[in-house]
Amino acid sequence: MKLNSPKALDEYRNSLPPRGGGAPIRIRVCAGTGCLASGSQAVYDAFVSEAENHGMEVGVDFAADTTGCHGFCENGPIVQIDPVNIFYQHVTPDDVPEIFEKTIVGGEPVQRLLYRDAATKTRCKSEEEIPFYAHQQRIVLQRTGHVDPTDINDYIREGGYAGLAKALSMSPKDVVDEVIASGLRGRGGGGFPTGVKWESARIVEAEQKYVVANGDEGDPGAFMNRSLMEGDPHSVIEGMIIGAFAVGAGSGHIYVREEYPLAVSNLRRAIEEAQRLGLLGTDILGSGFAFDIEITRGGGAFVCGESTALMASIEGMPGVPRVKYIRSTEKGLWDAPALLNNVETWSDIPTIILNGAAWYAGIGIENNSGTKVFSLVGKVKNSGLVEVPLGIPLRSIIFDIGGGVMNNRAFKAVQSGGPSGGCLPESKLDTLVDFDHLKEAGAMMGSGGLIVMDDHTCMVNVASYFIDFLVGECCGKCTPCREGLRAMQVLLHGLTSGTAKPGDVALLKEIAESVRDTALCGLGQTSANPVLSTMKFFMEEYEEHEKEGFCRAGVCSGLYAVAVDPETCTGCGMCARVCPANAITGEKKQVHLVDQEACITCGSCVDACRFNAILIERRKADD
Repeated sequence: MKLNSPKALDEYRNSLPPRGGGAPIRIRVCAGTGCLASGSQAVYDAFVSEAENHGMEVGVDFAADTTGCHGFCENGPIVQIDPVNIFYQHVTPDDVPEIFEKTIVGGEPVQRLLYRDAATKTRCKSEEEIPFYAHQQRIVLQRTGHVDPTDINDYIREGGYAGLAKALSMSPKDVVDEVIASGLRGRGGGGFPTGVKWESARIVEAEQKYVVANGDEGDPGAFMNRSLMEGDPHSVIEGMIIGAFAVGAGSGHIYVREEYPLAVSNLRRAIEEAQRLGLLGTDILGSGFAFDIEITRGGGAFVCGESTALMASIEGMPGVPRVKYIRSTEKGLWDAPALLNNVETWSDIPTIILNGAAWYAGIGIENNSGTKVFSLVGKVKNSGLVEVPLGIPLRSIIFDIGGGVMNNRAFKAVQSGGPSGGCLPESKLDTLVDFDHLKEAGAMMGSGGLIVMDDHTCMVNVASYFIDFLVGECCGKCTPCREGLRAMQVLLHGLTSGTAKPGDVALLKEIAESVRDTALCGLGQTSANPVLSTMKFFMEEYEEHEKEGFCRAGVCSGLYAVAVDPETCTGCGMCARVCPANAITGEKKQVHLVDQEACITCGSCVDACRFNAILIERRKADD
């Protein structure tokens, strides 16, 4: 069946039966990568089996769907039950019979499977009651967790492709003007005004133009794009069709890294279903406009997140950057004009066109319209995917949505923007999260990774970790990045191992600044940020590592000593049980002692103690 007009699309939408065939009970089981890894497929199968055991006909009396990521990844597998609106976490197949008896048959929640708020100690029955969700504003993620990403009808029921139908009734210039007026800025990290980029691609005359979606996402700890492509692939596709119509492109490419097989599978199915209904291909919705999309799988190279390297990879060439003396909107993919946006940017487009630029511009703050999706990870109680209006304070994301630092430890820093970003200390917690304020504070928004760190995080070690990562990911094309990163790596390893020489910190800073100022591409120029941002706010830690051989966080082995605080030790014995060197002794409910000669400073006791009774001290002079 081909939908040959916007009216046909509306009629098709109205003809669709209710989700689940109108069954009175609907189960939504999260099938995002995180929940699948925790066993959600077995949970889904158990629900279907249990329904049959109860004599329920699946699709008539009972409907079970798999959905995209709900975002609350730490608490998966997640199950939601409609219409009673009950949210369950950490569900296992063994829980399913009880859920059936108490909830589906009896209408009552299983209390132990409900989320328990750490602050109020109360159980939350619905998603809306959980602080993690209550403080968010979901636009990009409005359908993930609610629709089946493998069923185009689910997307269409929710208003999918209505934005495309509206765009096709406008002129290409009017579409671009609407995007400009919305204030949308690129969600891939650069923050360049999306509409301005579109206009530069629209006015170029060429026989062939391309639109490209960047779904590479190489930052450690980041999974926003993956979850979006897995959970709501049609929103990305619809945005690309609108963009292609606006700039006059006939072909599109989605670049997805090899490590995202579920995203590739769901995107491929979504493309096939859109083609089947005539939403991709020739004469889309009877407009005369023709456009189609291909998927390119990347090899997992971090540098291919850079636009010119990404396009080289699509062309089958080595993924290395080139100097941008000509913008890709003039000469990009196969030397033709190419419009490249991040997948989150593309997903914003249908909603902007459907609801209008003024609506979108009214969300967020001046010069930073709309919402942004972040992956909130690290030493935070509630980790997962969050979507918030731009301009919200960092403190609100970490403490209101994230629930604060794990084990109620002291907050130390948050890294924003991945390796290319920066680490901000506690004094910057009230920084507004947007492109401009984060940059002023010494970080960047990047693609949206937020890594929370507690007081047992060594910032020199953090810098070393990310420089190690970047050394392995460097394309090697330019000398500053290729040699500078390796030189920084050697100096950082010396600082964290206690073999640093006087002047190493000053040399490290000099090299980092040189790489920042002279590297070829944007990724190379920001590769020094892990060093420069930690030095800006935590220079005292670098100096202690160099001059005293001391790691105040108790992370760098051999650069500290541990002792038990007699005032806070409860004698629980946990430190002794986890010590691999048997260096901690003591009777139950009595203060424990550390044998300094036997201690190997592995940090196990520091991590295990729930009472913060393990003290980090400088080593004695003869140690």
